[in-house]
Amino acid sequence: MSVIERMDAGVVDTPGVTTLRLGGFSTRVRRRAVIVCVILAAVVVAGILAQLALGTYTVSVPDIFAALMGQADERVRMVVVDWRLPRALAAAAFGAALGLSGAVFQTLTQNPLGSPDVIGFDMGSFTGVLLVMLAGGAGFAAIAGGATAGGLITALAVYLLAFKRGVQGFRLIIVGIALAAMLASLNAWIMVKVDVDFAMQAAVWGAGTLNGVTWAQVLPSLAVIAVLLVLIALAAPRLRQLELGDELAGLQGLPVERTKITMIALGIAFTAIVTATAGPIAFVALAAPQVARRLTRTSASVDLVTSALTGAALLTFADLIAQHALPGITIPVGAVTVCIGGVYLVWLLARETKSK
Repeated sequence: MSVIERMDAGVVDTPGVTTLRLGGFSTRVRRRAVIVCVILAAVVVAGILAQLALGTYTVSVPDIFAALMGQADERVRMVVVDWRLPRALAAAAFGAALGLSGAVFQTLTQNPLGSPDVIGFDMGSFTGVLLVMLAGGAGFAAIAGGATAGGLITALAVYLLAFKRGVQGFRLIIVGIALAAMLASLNAWIMVKVDVDFAMQAAVWGAGTLNGVTWAQVLPSLAVIAVLLVLIALAAPRLRQLELGDELAGLQGLPVERTKITMIALGIAFTAIVTATAGPIAFVALAAPQVARRLTRTSASVDLVTSALTGAALLTFADLIAQHALPGITIPVGAVTVCIGGVYLVWLLARETKSK
């Protein structure tokens, strides 16, 4: 096919990049990014199938599909659909949400440490949940409300304290780390002062776990995440403009501070819905965008789709490890992600040292 024929067909290629055109719409996609996304999606699906198959009662892949189609016997349907599917979908969806949240904050701060768990929003959510529990709140709605309110109030405090003729990424991170340290001290003081049962309940939630997640918790969370996905897709072009820097983005007519506030709210919403349901799950938001950037071999830009799929894959397989690494014992998935994050940071430091 000649170049003119390819242009007539709506496909124009440049090295490593393909421009797709359909009517008045056109977009440029990197072929490597597309291949990476397809592979990551396959990895996530494989992880979900493994979650549905493995356990005390092993289910074969044909029986899994039969259960999902409503054609399996009642015992298999109950194991796959009622018990394991909510947790598997939660792991994938929450991982994607954390990956997107990390991508948003790392783009805003232009710093690989710009993650909601580093800046302190997760710690603020934990504080909100502790205060709700102290006030006698119980149940998913109360916990979710406390986590969301705590995260939003912490974000507002970080934003106001970091604001000085606009918000600079490094200043936002430093203020966030300082506020997170203060909130950690407050949380530790609360845990020391309350009774043992309350402290145990709060500690389990604070470790970040998907144990006991049911459809009653997953369905509202998935609905909120779906709405947020639409909003982040609409806001993505403005996020790309912010990568140019505040000055160039402003020269292009972008309302910089208003856009930053919008993106911060979206990033917090992604991490708040996860924290509200499963507790603070560390390192996924921090590591997923950087792993995605290395997989796609982009220099500085953090791709939202690849980050989401990387986060989904990380949390899905971390939850598999949490359920099956120790026979007869299920550990909080947050403990596994902390271990994975620690290994990642050691590898990153070794790589940076070697490159110098």
